Amino acid sequence: MLVVTGAAGFIGANLIARLLARKHTDLLAVDDFRADDATQNANTKTRYLDALNVEQRVDKRELESWLKRHGDQVKAVFHLGACSDTTATDRDFMLSNNLEYTRTLWHWCAQAGVPFIYASSAATYGDGTKGFDDECDPSHLGPLNLYGKSKHLFDLWALEQTVTPPRWAGLKYFNVYGPREDHKGRMASVAYHAYHQIRETGQVRLFQSHREGIPDGGQQRDFVFVEDAVEATLHFWSQPATPDSPNGLYNVGTAEARSFADLARAVFAAMGREPDIEYIPMPEDLRERYQYFTQATNGKLRSAGYRQPFHSIEDGVKKYVLWLDRC
Repeated sequence: MLVVTGAAGFIGANLIARLLARKHTDLLAVDDFRADDATQNANTKTRYLDALNVEQRVDKRELESWLKRHGDQVKAVFHLGACSDTTATDRDFMLSNNLEYTRTLWHWCAQAGVPFIYASSAATYGDGTKGFDDECDPSHLGPLNLYGKSKHLFDLWALEQTVTPPRWAGLKYFNVYGPREDHKGRMASVAYHAYHQIRETGQVRLFQSHREGIPDGGQQRDFVFVEDAVEATLHFWSQPATPDSPNGLYNVGTAEARSFADLARAVFAAMGREPDIEYIPMPEDLRERYQYFTQATNGKLRSAGYRQPFHSIEDGVKKYVLWLDRC
């Protein structure tokens, strides 16, 4: 059995879809299945799993006790569950959810001898002034928000451990976009929001630049199509730890930064529309902690044997728009 946490979320649901396509049907979906508020019923949180016909599910609060009873069935744990809200301010919740919970799963996998693949984040790199190199000592990094800090703290803790799962990897996903992210609301990708803005108004709104030398829309990200994020994740499960592919932290990115304006134009093209972009002021509370540039190095990922090409934003967005048109 393969355990996937964050299974009702973005990358988790896409990982499950890929595993099912590969005929891995013995899956346990783990997530927080409670409704978020009084207006939302629990079924809205499981719609991806329902569509994929995933029946074996456990609430995240019950996973530890489930592992005590059924752990001998588990072949690997993919830990993709986390609070990923980059504007969150509840430190106690963030550390409990993203740090302590992950430590609990780590200890179980180490004791059981089970591979542990978990989601770190490119948010650990902060504003990028110290680079985006996964082969350098990460202790000097300074994340810009509480989410990034929680991921960074676990990464540092994991690197210090002497008792580890037989295979473990912390994957620093860069800016992932693609199917099954609509539940994220305002935290969904620019590609998602651009598509819906174009359908509703014929126009895309992007933040102005507030940094000299960078034009409006010229802010850049390493945009990763979710299919590529999933394939890289599965690579570390399928490959044992070796000198060429050691346990540790790995960037999951294309190694090519593209601008938000490029991404918006790709959405317009995929929808058969002429570009119409309006630039609006960035909220003042974001300006001092906004990343103007992210670009993964992925030499370490390639050295670990991952050979799949990454989608360009034009190709990835084209697939994504086809998906959105069907929804």
